Amino acid sequence: MVLLEFAMSPTGEGESLSRHVARVLDVIDRSGVTYQLTAMGTLLEGDFDVVMGVVSDCFRALQPDCHRIAMNLKMDYRAGTESRLRSKIDAVQGHLGRKLST
Repeated sequence: MVLLEFAMSPTGEGESLSRHVARVLDVIDRSGVTYQLTAMGTLLEGDFDVVMGVVSDCFRALQPDCHRIAMNLKMDYRAGTESRLRSKIDAVQGHLGRKLST
């Protein structure tokens, strides 16, 4: 199971990139992959090939009209099929003995 966090945006497109982010999120949402949108990027969870395929599809969605695209990506692989998107946060909250505002 892979947890992958990435942010992708075109450069040279002005200050507001929300219309491009919306295009990327449309690809992600339609993919069926488990995801979580954050203010600074998006977390994806699933099989390596599937998750990387979604990242590739996001790039391809921007490529036709964006001459330069920047992307930050980090990934954590752990053998098994258990969902960790939520369980990692739950484990930290368990150590604290309280809920965090996540």
